[in-house]
Amino acid sequence: MTKMTFNQAFASAIAEEMERDPTVFVMGEDIGKHWGGSIGEYKGLEERFGPERIRNTPISERAIIGAAMGAAVVGMRPIAHLMFCEFMGVCMSDIMNALTKTRYMSGGRVKMPVTVTAYVGAGVGGAGEHSSSIEGMLTSIVGLKIVLPSTPYDVKGLLKSAIRDDNPVAYFHHKFLVFSRVTSEVPDEEYTIPLGKADIKRGGSDVTVVATAAMVHQSLAAAVKLQEKGVSIEVIDPRTIVPLDKETIIKSVEKTGRLVIMTEEPGTGSAGAMISAIVAEEALDLLDAPIKRISAPDTPVPFSPPLEKTWIPNGDDLINAVTEMI
Repeated sequence: MTKMTFNQAFASAIAEEMERDPTVFVMGEDIGKHWGGSIGEYKGLEERFGPERIRNTPISERAIIGAAMGAAVVGMRPIAHLMFCEFMGVCMSDIMNALTKTRYMSGGRVKMPVTVTAYVGAGVGGAGEHSSSIEGMLTSIVGLKIVLPSTPYDVKGLLKSAIRDDNPVAYFHHKFLVFSRVTSEVPDEEYTIPLGKADIKRGGSDVTVVATAAMVHQSLAAAVKLQEKGVSIEVIDPRTIVPLDKETIIKSVEKTGRLVIMTEEPGTGSAGAMISAIVAEEALDLLDAPIKRISAPDTPVPFSPPLEKTWIPNGDDLINAVTEMI
């Protein structure tokens, strides 16, 4: 086992996949040797694999996605780096109408193994156009898998699975977790984590908490404080929003009888809203209390540091919700 940061785990996964499969390559903005990725997750890869496989592109998201689709159709496995998730809006027509529908419309004859990587999340002063979390919005795009890791261990295992998948995958990494240099033990031997398998980050018996990305860490910190008060919460990280491991969530709710969902997105149209709806439809009789959702306000992310800190959900919000619930 080696202790790694988010960036180290990300780069390690790409390097292993590029060594294993010559059809894997990366293309995108600011990933070359002079940049190494805007937050350094591609550092050293161009020197190792060359500019043909680490292809620094102009700032044109439509060109990046278009070229990635063309490469995928002829048998390559491109990783398309779009920097911030908000920039997916520039090429949304290509994502909605070509990237995610080609395999379906060809009856499965044309594979589309494209991994689209981008940053999500607030907490680093990126303001309204560089701090969003859009996973809930993207769930309405059929054919798109959505990955949202919370630890370096998950970063590596999920990225390797995303690259090997024959369908398009939106792979997000949370900027605050990168900049705060969250670390975890990562196996030295090769491993993958299947898409669609949640992870129980902490076992508990009183309340089920489903949390994503940075909210996983807020939930785990809150769990320690709640345990001191005699309240045991089970923290589940879905890891992939699509496909969603609803079986693990419902099994936990069957045990605890209570559910809190904590995501960083604005509440309307969020992944948390989708998870809440699924449990309400399929496991309502297991609940002893109404579902609670903790989310950000329905506003853009503020630039002002004090306002941004207030905007982001935190562990105190979870403690208050759990206390009210029980």
